[in-house]
Amino acid sequence: MELSSSAHAAELVAAVRSFIAGDVMPVEDALHRQLRNAAECGNQAARWQVPDELVELRDKARKQGLWNLFLPAGHEGPYAQRFGTRGGAGLSNVDYAPIAEATGWSFLAPYVFNCNAPDSGNAEVLLRYGSDEQKSRWLDPLLAGDIRSAFAMTEPDVASSDATNMQLTAVIDGGEVVINGRKWWTTGIGHPDCTVLIVMGLTDPEANKYARHSMVLVPRDTPGVKVERMLDTMGFFDEPFGHGEVSFTNVRVPVSNVIAGPGRAFEIAQGRLGPGRVHHAMRMVGLAERALHLACERGMSRTAFGKPIINLGGNRERVADARIAIDSTRLLILDAAWKLDTVGPLGALSEVSAIKVAAPNMAQQVIDFAMQIHGGAGLSSDFPLSAAWTAARAVRLADGPDEVHKNVIARVELGKHGAGR
Repeated sequence: MELSSSAHAAELVAAVRSFIAGDVMPVEDALHRQLRNAAECGNQAARWQVPDELVELRDKARKQGLWNLFLPAGHEGPYAQRFGTRGGAGLSNVDYAPIAEATGWSFLAPYVFNCNAPDSGNAEVLLRYGSDEQKSRWLDPLLAGDIRSAFAMTEPDVASSDATNMQLTAVIDGGEVVINGRKWWTTGIGHPDCTVLIVMGLTDPEANKYARHSMVLVPRDTPGVKVERMLDTMGFFDEPFGHGEVSFTNVRVPVSNVIAGPGRAFEIAQGRLGPGRVHHAMRMVGLAERALHLACERGMSRTAFGKPIINLGGNRERVADARIAIDSTRLLILDAAWKLDTVGPLGALSEVSAIKVAAPNMAQQVIDFAMQIHGGAGLSSDFPLSAAWTAARAVRLADGPDEVHKNVIARVELGKHGAGR
């Protein structure tokens, strides 16, 4: 088992960390404050615009080749050369994991490097399953940073933890697909450059339950597509990206917009979610590292009852517990990444589910400690901790709730003893 980064990946990690520390972190708070203030002053439209400073950061990152680093080994090909990814990238999951961790320090960094969800996952879908036409129309602009995308899977009227419950229909009608239904928590729909959605819908209700659904590319401006509202997560809107409730009313797109063919949505989802969960989980590790850093700085700089706060109430032990939890989770994720690299998604089902549970729960606990040691300040927007805690809590539901993943882990484990599903 090899969990260390290659020399090329280590060089990229150092460059990413340097860029985040020197260019992103100094302006991140001001940019978030700018968006919040615009909304508080009644200028809701400004909430969903990209500040010029963020555009400049993206341009600078691209010129340095810190761009599309998520491109998976074997799939980068001409894309890395065309879009300026340093050294061609084409990283394994093990190689990319520490880069994802580094970007977890900042809410903006994944976007700055053109490696943010759902765009990176959508790009991987098109890389692995898209037709030449689909790649030309949507993948190339995504990798260039000219457009953004959204992913529409979860629905408001069913228990979406079981994706076979899906009610939105994507029916083949001659040379077209007709889409009707409603989605919510459609990630990325608020971005002003969101141009295309990947929509998962029911195509053939009589087929095997894992062959009934299709993934369809739907241009954002197609008649019948309507963003009903933007959704907040515990008061945070994740601007300028956002999550929305979207209705589809007799939406018609060419059948050529179906990815890989009708009935293959679950197959595509498994291919998409494995690496994506490594990315999410390692960003949670980075987020926890930042929270622990802030906790230590705060605890050493504030005094109460004649002592530094860090020396009160078992806080030193909590620091130790946080370090153990972070490092343990990182190793768990690297193990899952190695399994994905060596045996593929189906061979790493338990490991991928394990990190999906472990990483956000660990991050939530570490961030909670950091909030506590900050006192009232930890609950405010003066520090990134309340937003960080909310992000960790949300990830425990995104891409499937903890309970679903624990069931997968138990199923695999019990299968070793001869138990059925």
